[in-house]
Amino acid sequence: MPTALILGASRGLGLEFTRQYLDEGWRVLASHRSEASRQQLRALGADPYRIDVLDDRDLAGFAWQMDGEQIDVIIINAGVYGPRDSGLGKPPSREVFDSVMHTNVLATLKLLPLLGPLVVASHGTLALLSTRMASISTVSGNYGLLYRTSKAAVNLIGRLAHTELAPRGGRVVMLHPGWVRTDMGGPNAEIDVSESVAGMRQVIADRDGHPGGNFYDWRGREVPW
Repeated sequence: MPTALILGASRGLGLEFTRQYLDEGWRVLASHRSEASRQQLRALGADPYRIDVLDDRDLAGFAWQMDGEQIDVIIINAGVYGPRDSGLGKPPSREVFDSVMHTNVLATLKLLPLLGPLVVASHGTLALLSTRMASISTVSGNYGLLYRTSKAAVNLIGRLAHTELAPRGGRVVMLHPGWVRTDMGGPNAEIDVSESVAGMRQVIADRDGHPGGNFYDWRGREVPW
């Protein structure tokens, strides 16, 4: 039975990844931070793990629990948007900057030393959820500046991680889920969460058609850096 690990599985895209992999007969390890989320994930059939991605004690305990696991797909979905009105004319406070950058960037850096060996051991795939808004070459506005900056950093981290893991059999991809109707995307977004996740799962599964180290959207199209 293939196994998927979803970091940030409590809601939105992470929860839908959990549902779809379970529906396909996968074993799913799913992270959460609240008791209500633990119960929801357990009811779906996932194996829930309480993890605060910024808590070193949680990460150390999680690494111990993952010892010996064979994981085929790992998805880092944990992240926050931050202030909607951040831009060059309204720089964030230090507290807001730290919240977004620590959750989106520092947490990814903390997770990779734990997750990289798991991907190598299984010759599996690590997917980092990013956004087309992080594409530097297509920038057309400065809205969401802090979120976009954090995800541009995540893209670089993912590219570097693939360079390190690929010679040993690992694969890392960055994924743009589209503008999705979730709590973050809002009710007027373009696509349903199930469509977005189904598309991203196809990219993750297509190792030959979508080589690691690259940035793809949910339709499988390469996104410019």
